[in-house]
Amino acid sequence: METNNIEKKYNNWIIALSIIIPVAVAVLFKVKLKDLGFNVAPLPILPPIYATINGITAVLLISAVLVIKKGHRKLHELLMKIAIGCSLVFLVLYIVYHMTTDSTAFGGTGWVKYVYFFILLSHITLSIATIPLVLITYVRALAQKFDKHKKIAKITFPIWLYVAVTGVIVYIMIAPYYVN
Repeated sequence: METNNIEKKYNNWIIALSIIIPVAVAVLFKVKLKDLGFNVAPLPILPPIYATINGITAVLLISAVLVIKKGHRKLHELLMKIAIGCSLVFLVLYIVYHMTTDSTAFGGTGWVKYVYFFILLSHITLSIATIPLVLITYVRALAQKFDKHKKIAKITFPIWLYVAVTGVIVYIMIAPYYVN
């Protein structure tokens, strides 16, 4: 398939997923499986798991940038596919957690509360922006438009890295307030 056709082929998917994923997460965040008649126990084990996945994603992203700078394209491609996979696993676990477990209120006060909410809100906002950025960056590589890929990757990388790192920070800050 011609490279221009690859980009065109995936444009509608990128738009659709960039809208559907955040909307689905927002809706499913409010849906509790127990309210739908399912007998499910809360899953308090999930937040440290998905925080760890965020940390792994950050390491993968940094590693992928380092290896591409050394010219290791295949390894870069593998690391990026694993990073995308980790993000998908995170997303599924995050949704499952919130569908089975009541939300935890942040219990910090004073300036820490403001720092937490700034990090949380920027994390959420940029995680939404990351969806189309990652997809566009990936499709440009798939289409072998490496000049365009590199250009958008310079934008995608720091935002995705910020989202991954702040995911860990948010977990660390709220972890003392989880009820087991």
